[in-house]
Amino acid sequence: MLYGYMAYFSEPKAFLAAARRLREEGFRFEAYAPNPVEGLKEALGDGKEPVPWVAFLLGILGLGLALFLQVYASLDYPLNAGGKPVLGWPAFIPVAFELTILTITLGVFLYLLYVTGLPLAWHPVKHAPNYVEVLLDRYGLFVPVTEARLEEAASLLRALGAEVEEVRRA
Repeated sequence: MLYGYMAYFSEPKAFLAAARRLREEGFRFEAYAPNPVEGLKEALGDGKEPVPWVAFLLGILGLGLALFLQVYASLDYPLNAGGKPVLGWPAFIPVAFELTILTITLGVFLYLLYVTGLPLAWHPVKHAPNYVEVLLDRYGLFVPVTEARLEEAASLLRALGAEVEEVRRA
């Protein structure tokens, strides 16, 4: 069963142009390069990076949780230590800081696992016969296709100057 096409390019310019064109045509694809390619991020599109906002929201959540727990514990179990007030906020800072950082760290880690789909036990592109070339010296675009867009994807990739090979399910 055909899973998609792997397109190989020798030059990064053709690789970037193909990525832009695939995005314009509405194809979903993955890019593989043996080295960093300037402009690839823009060619892949999207550009939205929600990780800082996710981290910020998790930080607010962690800070709120830490303050709530400390206030709740102080009011339910008041402890008069040295005549200090029961809700003395300077004493809350270390725990609030630690819980904020812990929440951000664990939350972003789990979010990235979810977004990237890791851990990935199997990926069809690894079964492409010439996949190793994109790890060494060529650029590759993997285009998973549905039955309706098989011919369109193959002809577009060939028109963009790619060496195209089929990737089948093992």
